[in-house]
Amino acid sequence: MDAQGTVAAGFEPVRDAFVRNFGQRGERGAAVAVYRHGRKVVDLWAGTRDVDGTEPWAVDTAQVVRSATKGVAAAVPLLLHQRGQIDLDAPVATYWPEFKANGKERVLVRHLLSHRAGVPVLDHPLTPAEAIDGVSGPRAVAAQAPAWEPGTDHGYHAQTYSWLIGELVKRVTGRTVGRWIAEEIARPLGLDFWVGLPADEAHRIGRVGPVEPPPVDGGSLRLRPKRSVSEAYGDPASLTRRAFGAIDPLADENDPAYRAAELPASGGISTARALARCYAAMIGPVDGHRLFAPATLTLARTEESSGPDRVLIVNTRFGLGFMLHGSGAPLLAPGSFGHPGRGGSLGFADPESGIAFGYVTNGHQKGVTADPRAQALVRAVRSAA
Repeated sequence: MDAQGTVAAGFEPVRDAFVRNFGQRGERGAAVAVYRHGRKVVDLWAGTRDVDGTEPWAVDTAQVVRSATKGVAAAVPLLLHQRGQIDLDAPVATYWPEFKANGKERVLVRHLLSHRAGVPVLDHPLTPAEAIDGVSGPRAVAAQAPAWEPGTDHGYHAQTYSWLIGELVKRVTGRTVGRWIAEEIARPLGLDFWVGLPADEAHRIGRVGPVEPPPVDGGSLRLRPKRSVSEAYGDPASLTRRAFGAIDPLADENDPAYRAAELPASGGISTARALARCYAAMIGPVDGHRLFAPATLTLARTEESSGPDRVLIVNTRFGLGFMLHGSGAPLLAPGSFGHPGRGGSLGFADPESGIAFGYVTNGHQKGVTADPRAQALVRAVRSAA
C-alpha cells in the first residue's frame, strides 16, 4: 500500500504503522493526522474512498466518524461555559424546562456531559426519520424517565447524547449545534468537519460499511469480548442493546438525509486533519486560534465518571464530554482526553506532549473504544513523541 501525504522527521513510525494496517489489520481506506504544539507533523491517507469501491482516497476525502463526533460536540457547551452562557452546575431544566419531567429536575448540565444523566435509553425507540427531524429526539429524552438516579452513576449515552446536547445548545444560543460548530469552530479553524453535511460537500464523502478484521497471525483466533460484554450486547432488554438501539432500525449512514442531519452523538463527518487540528486548538494556539482557556482545558479532562459503565459494561472514564485515557479507551498518556467512534475513528489531545491526533476510516470493525488499527497508530505516535 502506497500512503500519500507527508510525515515530519521523527514521525516515520506512524507512516509504517499506517501502511501495516492495510496489510495486517483489514484497512480499506483511511487517513491519519497528527499535530504537535500546533504544527502538523503527520498527514497521511491511503486506500479507497468507498469501503466497497475502487476510487482512490483523495487529499480531501472525509468520512462519517460516528462517536468521534461527541468530542467536538462536547466543546460547544464548554465554550459556552467559558463565555459565561452556561452554568455547568445548573439544572438542565433551567435552560430546557420540559426536561425536568419524570424525575429529571435534578439533572445538571455536567451530568449530560459526563454520561450521568440516566437517560441512555428510550422506552420507545425512534425511527431513523424521527431521529433526524429535530423535534422527536428532544421530545423523547425530555419525557423519558431515568434508568438510574441521575448523578449517582454513569453509563454511555450512545445515541441520546445527540438530542441532549443538541437541544441544550439550541435553547441557550438559538442556534443548532451543527450551525454553532460551523460558525464558531470549523470556520475560524478552517476545518473540514460537519454536523449536518452541506449538499455542496457531498461529493467528497466516502461510503462507509462493516469490515471483518483478518485472522490473527494467519489462524482462526480473534480477540473476543468478555462474556459479560457479549451477553449485554446479546440481550435485547439490556441497557447496552437499548442504548445503541435508541434508533431502530439503525439508520443508513450513507443516506444523504442522514448525513445532512445534525446528530452530534454519531453523525459528524470529518477528515483526519480536521479532527487533529480541532484537538490541537483545544490545547494550544493553531495559526493564531485557540479554543480552550486553561481553566476550560482543565474541566475537559478532570475525571467526572469512572468505573464500570452501565452501558458499555467495561470500565470507562469521562471528563466533561470527553473520554479520558484508561483501560477501556486507551489514548496516548494518562493526561489525554478525546473520543473514539464505534468501529474505528478516533480523535484526542495530550496537553503534556502537545500531541493532537485524528484518524478516520471507512471500514467499521467490531468494537467501540479500542480499535486495533487506531491503537497501532497511537503506539507509533507514542514512540515518536
